[in-house]
Amino acid sequence: IDLEAFDAMGADTPVLVDFWAEWCGPCKMLTPVIEGLADKAEGKWSLIKINTEQHPELAERYGISSIPNVKLFYAGEVIDEFFGAKSEAEILDWLKEALPTTETEKLWEARRLLDAGDAPGAAVLAEAVHQADPDDVDARMLVAEAVLTSDPGRIAELLKSIGEASDYFNKAEALRRLATLCLAADAPDGLPDGKMRERYLDGAKAVTAGDYSAALEAFIEVIERQRDYAKEGAKEACKAIFQLLGIRHATVEKHYRAFTSALYS
Repeated sequence: IDLEAFDAMGADTPVLVDFWAEWCGPCKMLTPVIEGLADKAEGKWSLIKINTEQHPELAERYGISSIPNVKLFYAGEVIDEFFGAKSEAEILDWLKEALPTTETEKLWEARRLLDAGDAPGAAVLAEAVHQADPDDVDARMLVAEAVLTSDPGRIAELLKSIGEASDYFNKAEALRRLATLCLAADAPDGLPDGKMRERYLDGAKAVTAGDYSAALEAFIEVIERQRDYAKEGAKEACKAIFQLLGIRHATVEKHYRAFTSALYS
């Protein structure tokens, strides 16, 4: 198997990859079911079977700890998976939810654009899905993220229905906090007096500009020199940026140690 080709798998059409082995009883139960479905897929998806004994490098790369493990690839990414033997009806139900639709493709493209720095382009795509289905939380979240710096006043309305019970709550809270900073940058008179007011404002302006590295530098300095400024607003701002970007983001990795050092010094 060409590993580079494997990485690009599902670029145009979704691919189900069935990780199996000769000794695996449940794998033998699953094989005729999933192969029969593949024969009837009418080009909507294709099937590849990977023997984990013959290709341990792929099993390791994709974290295969038990089999059968079926992963759905699209545009080079694993977008869903299931474990163990399932009936035909169960797999059909899973496919109905897992296979990409026109809407999910728009959201994936919106995410790609947003990650590439094209927030306006991402907003257009995500907004189209949101307007067509206002209950689509993924679309709502993407719209909020895409318009954060250009229209922070929309964030509260977009995210008002996302409460503590939602899986999206922490990220929604981060967006709400950052939107507040963007609004403060435009109307700084509401910020309290204090020796670190201007530096805090620098951080808020950096958030508005989408420069999270500069924002973290400013907020960490505020924590170091006047931690209680704006009711520890700098600490909460840093946490919001970390939540939005993700702990493995290069900007987070660059500043996280300085943040924790400032926080506990």
